[in-house]
Order: sequence, then structure tokens, then C-alpha cells
Amino acid sequence: MIRVIVATMSSPTPAPLDEAVAAVRRFSRFYTRRIGVLQEGLLGGPLSLPEGRIVWELAQSEGQTAARLAAALALDPGYVSRLLRGLEERRLIVRNTSPRDARETLISLTPAGSAAYAAIDARSQQEVDAMLAGLPPDGRTRLVAALSSVERLLGEDAEPRVPYILRPPRIGDFGLVVSRQAVLYAQEYGWNGEFEALLAEIVAAFIRNLDPVRERCWIAEREGEMAGSVFVVRAADQLAKLRMLYVEPTARGLGIGARLVEECLAFARAAGYRRMTLWTNDILTAARHIYQRAGFRLVQSERHHSFGHDLVGENWERDL
Repeated sequence: MIRVIVATMSSPTPAPLDEAVAAVRRFSRFYTRRIGVLQEGLLGGPLSLPEGRIVWELAQSEGQTAARLAAALALDPGYVSRLLRGLEERRLIVRNTSPRDARETLISLTPAGSAAYAAIDARSQQEVDAMLAGLPPDGRTRLVAALSSVERLLGEDAEPRVPYILRPPRIGDFGLVVSRQAVLYAQEYGWNGEFEALLAEIVAAFIRNLDPVRERCWIAEREGEMAGSVFVVRAADQLAKLRMLYVEPTARGLGIGARLVEECLAFARAAGYRRMTLWTNDILTAARHIYQRAGFRLVQSERHHSFGHDLVGENWERDL
């Protein structure tokens, strides 16, 4: 049986640039219609979209200059100047000389401008509430994760500030662990349904017979989605077994696999085990490198036919 795996499949084929451009433009048109940006007034109010953006910026940080507003909104300074004149004529903004520099003019919202912002903010909250109310809780969770990914990919930061977290499993995680590992190894190695059955048996036994003092599961999570997992189970009084280590292909390069193994070793020591063992296959090279770096040594190899293929199984262990 297999006890340790690490996802090593290659990343999906990148979308051609023209397809990506078409997809972004399609989504932009869809969302523009969805939130009513093309209506005559922003959210049904008297302000246009650019005017509303200026009011929003001033509400977040009053005392702005025209130049800073143009830079923050990525708009032409001349266009911003015309918008400001219109807002000033409607008594929504006021200009004052900076107390620190007489050459600088600061722009702030008037009480009427603050009221206009409050109305826009309330209507926006109501419209988004209505849009999301029909989604089930898991749908809202997936939407938030997807929006976070878009913001990260198109924003200034190449990676999120917190690449991933490790947490205990929640309801539904165990089924997902089985599903993802079965799919990944079918795609990468062509392993058949026997492997999925084995994964399900291991997880079911872990849930039914869990000793919370001496057994543990960790879920790696990245941007709200599962990025990997690992189990430690009791093999004997002083022998722990590391099982079902896996890392999603999209989360490779973050050190998740090594971190999960480190957590297993630290937990096993604290739980009173003296040794840790695991079983893998020689074709899982990414896993083998992690185990070698973590101090495991190969103690036995044997040929076997499993999951529709001829494989070479390996027993690894290390002292704690």
C-alpha cells in the first residue's frame, strides 16, 4: 500500500495571450452590466462613475490635491480638473490653501459631499448584498477566494503576504483530500481506482479510530483553498507512521511539503514516539527529496503491482 505521496504534475498549459485578453474583456462586460456601471448615474444617483470615484477617494483621505487624485485614479489631470469644477459648482467639494504650503490647494468634501458619499456607499452595500444573497455559503467562499486571486495576480504583489497556513481539518476536508490525490495521480501517473479506494480506506480508518493525543492531520490552505495535507498515525507504542503527504501542483515552490513533514516530526516527538516510518514509491522523486532532507533513510525496497502499474515500493524511517 502507498502511504506517502507528493503531487508532481506539471502546471496547466498557459492560456494563449489572445484567449486571456478575450476572457478578461468578456468578464469586464459581464460585470459592468451586473453592477450597472453604464446607467446614467452611479448606482442610480446623481453622480457619474468618475465623479463617484473622486468622492470615494476624498472620503477615504480628505485634503487631497488634484494631482494626487489624478494619480490615484489613473486619470488625465485635465479631465480630473473638469470633474472637480463640476463637483465644486454643486457644492460637494471645497478647496482650501494648505496650511503647510501656500502654493498647494487641498480638496475636501463639504457636508453635502459627505452625505453624497454615504448614500453611494449604502446603495453599493445594498446592491452587493442582494447580488450575493442568492449564493450558498460555499459559493460565497469560492467567490471571495477567486476575487482574492484576481487582485493578487493583477495587483502589485506577485505573491500574497501569507503564502499559506496550516490548520486542523474541517468537515468535508477528508473527502477532498481523497478526491484531489486520486485525480492528481490518475492524471500524472495513470493510477486507477484502486488507489482512490486505498486513500478512502486510510482516511476512514483515521476518522473512526482517531487518537487525538498521538495522531494528527494537517491541512495546508492557500488563499482559501486546500494546498496540501499530511497525516501522522500510530503504528506502535514508540513508532509513528507518516501517511498521505500531498501538495497541490499550483502550490509547489512554497516549501509546503517540507513544512508538513517538519510538523509531523515535531508532533511525533512531543507525543512520545521514538521513530517515524513511511512508505512511498521510487517514482515520487519530489517526496523522496523531502524525506532525505528531513533526515529519513531508505531501509528497504520491493517491487509490487498496484494501481494498474508495476512499481517499486520503498520503506523509509528515521529516529526522533
